[in-house]
Amino acid sequence: MRGGSGLGGWLARRVLAVLVGGLTTAAVGAAPAAAHGERAQEPFLRTRTFHWYDVSWSATKLTVNGELVVTGKFRVFDEWPVNIPEPTTVFLGVGTPGATFARKASYINGTPMIQSTGLELGRDYQFKYVLQARIPGRHHVHPMINVQGAGGLLGPGQWIEVSGNAADFRYPVTTLTGVAIPNLETYGLRGVAFWHILWAVIALAWVLWWIRRPLFLPRNALVEKGQEDLLVTSLDRKLGAALLIVTLVIVIAGFRWAGAAYPRTIPLQGGKVKLAATAAPEQRVAVALERATYDVPGRSMRLGLRVTNNGDQALRLGELSTANLRFINLELPAAVAAADPTYPADLLARTGLSANPDQPIQPGETRVLQVTATDAAWETERLTSFLNDPDSRFGAMLFFYEPGGTRHISTVGGPIIPIFVRG
Repeated sequence: MRGGSGLGGWLARRVLAVLVGGLTTAAVGAAPAAAHGERAQEPFLRTRTFHWYDVSWSATKLTVNGELVVTGKFRVFDEWPVNIPEPTTVFLGVGTPGATFARKASYINGTPMIQSTGLELGRDYQFKYVLQARIPGRHHVHPMINVQGAGGLLGPGQWIEVSGNAADFRYPVTTLTGVAIPNLETYGLRGVAFWHILWAVIALAWVLWWIRRPLFLPRNALVEKGQEDLLVTSLDRKLGAALLIVTLVIVIAGFRWAGAAYPRTIPLQGGKVKLAATAAPEQRVAVALERATYDVPGRSMRLGLRVTNNGDQALRLGELSTANLRFINLELPAAVAAADPTYPADLLARTGLSANPDQPIQPGETRVLQVTATDAAWETERLTSFLNDPDSRFGAMLFFYEPGGTRHISTVGGPIIPIFVRG
């Protein structure tokens, strides 16, 4: 239609407006991506694999070369998802946006985690990282466990601000033979640059030798005439033989030089560390799930729990933790006091946790608790998509407290039913 009128003209105008708007947004105020996209990870991975607790960061502000220590614990959920491999081979990684920190040391139960290891279901483990700030900026730092066949599973993340100049970074080490290296960051860099440049020059010279003459059409014409022998001259063969000899000489000479310069070398270690057997968690509190629902309009998880106190002290429910999101019983001072004020605020549910009845469970008593965890964080953390999974199940940790503040931990998990309409 003429003049851009009608449906065709309207569509053209709409497409142009969208393109202009998108380009303007990208050019003017597009916010950079932050964190690691942990909210995009499937809820069954975040609620039914590793439950992290008592995680702390030694600082939230550092300068380049400053040291950050991350410590905490995690429990391997006993109802591990059947659709991913069990953690028989794992590596203790650290979730940072690139090489913003240098990892100086990492441990599980005090054992150095230079290599992979294996974990048992239903067991508690302690971890520790020692990191050195390398790149200035505001970085999201997570503990992380890489499971063979499943990928990296992240713990809670804390924002760490690093100030200073990246050029000031230094990572001194002393080798096993007593050689002091002032900065591992630049150690051997000249040798790396030399060998890369040498082979690049040889490769470029070889390519230029062949492209100095006509390439496609004349050569194709010779092939069609059956005269492909003319494409390679006697000089080409002599140069190729000379280059082969030069390459072998360089490789052999370089091998001998490296052997003399570095007489003691250790190859990359591909073994697997075996951790000492970990005792099973105490069974001071037995918890059985009777019913679990999620109120979609109310953004609320409701659990019916049958709780048995097997200890000799009364207990009250103080906290529910799942997918690094913590719901704390604000009516229980011991639970509030145990909440680390430096824990990431976005992972602390503001409305907390409620239990009905909320009176102490006496020793030997069995009681059915109606537990409610309500907060918009279910949506902002994108945890409600477990309702769309073929296996709609969840997992969580429960923290019970004695009158003196002693804490006892239990896990709970099972199927969960969505409620879309309030009765």
